[in-house]
Amino acid sequence: MTDAKSPADELRRSLALLWGAAPEPTRGPRPGLTVERIVTAAVELADTDGLAALSMRNLAAALGVGTMTLYRYVPGRAELVALMVDRVSGEGLDEPRPAEGWRERVTAAALGEWRLYRRHPWVLTVEQGRPLLGPRSMAATEVALQNLDGTGLTVRDRMSVVMLVSSFVSGLARSAAEMSRAAAVTGISDEEWWAAHGEYLGAAGDAHPQLWAAGAAGAWAEGALEEDLRFGLTAILDGVAARIAAG
Repeated sequence: MTDAKSPADELRRSLALLWGAAPEPTRGPRPGLTVERIVTAAVELADTDGLAALSMRNLAAALGVGTMTLYRYVPGRAELVALMVDRVSGEGLDEPRPAEGWRERVTAAALGEWRLYRRHPWVLTVEQGRPLLGPRSMAATEVALQNLDGTGLTVRDRMSVVMLVSSFVSGLARSAAEMSRAAAVTGISDEEWWAAHGEYLGAAGDAHPQLWAAGAAGAWAEGALEEDLRFGLTAILDGVAARIAAG
């Protein structure tokens, strides 16, 4: 006999919610809630206070309802987070894509993903080993693959390019989020942090001339990670272009 709370059943319930196939509550008072409204409030809460602060109790308080009311719409926190990730994955899908060529389209998509992580840094803390495939996340992946139209790459190679670019962007975004979190926890800005190290870095200049030169060139300055993002994207897409040219 199958356990009603087995992992497979939980997976099916999550997918039903993502695809709008879960039935609306039919019993009890109707508080005017919808899954859409709950997810919107959850995203706002995570944007402000981080994913660690997201609990069904905190969310219920933000919505002005009882905690148990939320469970009539969403089975639990894990299912809620899946809905949240799918929601933000669709941001920017309706924006026009550059018409110049595949490089411009891929670059624009990568910068859009960077901005998404900056708006919603909590997404970077969600386990994505086997992400649930909701309608918005699938649509975003479809667009990412379409961005490589005209390259002659196979669909499998296109997916490799999409994964490569996305992994690079999310890695840098994670570093940026960690720097912001460190500044918030310690109360010391990046500028103050590096200024305090300046005396010692300067003294080590003779022993580590390349490191000193990198610092003097602004390698750790505010905004440097976005410059790294653009540099890295250019290098990655140069490699993809060489692969395309080689046939």
